[in-house]
Amino acid sequence: MEEKIRTLGVLHAQHFSAHLDAVRLRTGKTTERIKVDYPEAAAVVPFLDERRILMVRQWRYALGMETLEIPAGKMDPGEAIEDCVRRELREETGHEAGRLFLLSSYYPAIGYSNELIRIYAASHLRRLSEAQDIDEISKVEIMELDHVHNLIMEGVIQDGKTIIGISLFRSELERGEIPEDFFT
Repeated sequence: MEEKIRTLGVLHAQHFSAHLDAVRLRTGKTTERIKVDYPEAAAVVPFLDERRILMVRQWRYALGMETLEIPAGKMDPGEAIEDCVRRELREETGHEAGRLFLLSSYYPAIGYSNELIRIYAASHLRRLSEAQDIDEISKVEIMELDHVHNLIMEGVIQDGKTIIGISLFRSELERGEIPEDFFT
């Protein structure tokens, strides 16, 4: 167990806060820990049919590059998780989901953040508009699921939520855990 001695600094931003704390380890040694308080988030693997999914290209400032990933985003205050999934899918791809299936939840940066991401698969998509969030998304691409898996295995796609979402869906499908009517 670690005991907080005092807070050394706090950064408050629009959607998160970061705390730098002095802590005492169970051995008695003191050190510093950073904790980022971040809202829960949702990600979605959106299926057009059994083989094709929607992927988004997005500039990631921290990496200084554009990435290829599944749609995702943080929950708004008071928003239900499935409403967040549907909103992010609509905002980033212009599509609406008729069916959602929870794949898993995970903490992407457990060493310094309390962010929790819930990953869903979506099917029975309906296109609502051509528009996507042009501030975030540079392009929406239709891709074969197997091709996306190959890009993950080749190290082209390195986004954690995308790797987890695609891998878990394929695993659940192989185990027969995806509902039979998911695509029909």
